[in-house]
Amino acid sequence: MKKIVLGFILLSLFAAVLGGCSGSKKDGEKQEKKKIVVGASVTPHAEILEQAKEILADKGYELEIVVYNDYVQPNVALDAGDLDANYFQHKPYLDQFNKDRGMDLVSVAIIHYEPFGIYPGKTKSLDDLKDGAEIAIPNDGSNEARALLLLQAQGLIKLADGVGMEATVVDIVENPKNLVIHEIEAAQLARSLRDVDLAVINGNYAIEAGLNVSKDAIAVEDKDSEAANIYGNIIAVRKGDENREDIKALVEALQSDKIRDFIESTYEGAVVPKF
Repeated sequence: MKKIVLGFILLSLFAAVLGGCSGSKKDGEKQEKKKIVVGASVTPHAEILEQAKEILADKGYELEIVVYNDYVQPNVALDAGDLDANYFQHKPYLDQFNKDRGMDLVSVAIIHYEPFGIYPGKTKSLDDLKDGAEIAIPNDGSNEARALLLLQAQGLIKLADGVGMEATVVDIVENPKNLVIHEIEAAQLARSLRDVDLAVINGNYAIEAGLNVSKDAIAVEDKDSEAANIYGNIIAVRKGDENREDIKALVEALQSDKIRDFIESTYEGAVVPKF
């Protein structure tokens, strides 16, 4: 009888151990499903995401941030399924990327806007700009057009009528100062300042280089300009993932009062909340 009782106890303990292992596995799987992996540029996107970690933790999500230093790999990684979302670009860039690469990534929310600025290099003001001066601008489609529109707004060039956000250097119809326009990868623009007279720099790369559009730029996009209404930085996901609960939680966290306060107090106008 004692042997029977002992056998029953051992069998019960073995079953409990198996049950515990099974439960742990399920808990682990559940925890893994709650991780949100988001690709981002260093500044300001990854910094803003860092502020959202605590908000998401309270909602039961772990936020993992993967930092990229270019405008290509975050979309490639998202399309490949290595990321759940990314946060580094505006919709015109995403639309062009989808078209060029045959991808189907979509925007689920606008978070902020970064004003483009013209920054001084060898020439310190627009009034001092000489004939044949050199100006660096981004070489990717949507940002190139945006830079050219800013140069046009300062009276430095004139673009063909109607080109709008499709503008490229070939659309320059008037160039009274015979400016030499260099198309450069956006990430290299701040470094180019020592070699050119002026550079039109994307907001995130300007911040990363220690430049503030409200203090260092000699000309800035108007807050009511077409660009200000179009070039909000977005959260992008794969089409079909828009209504995932974790994506909704991510958007809600990034559009919270805490994030608005952080953006306004940290970036001094170089990053503007759009929610």
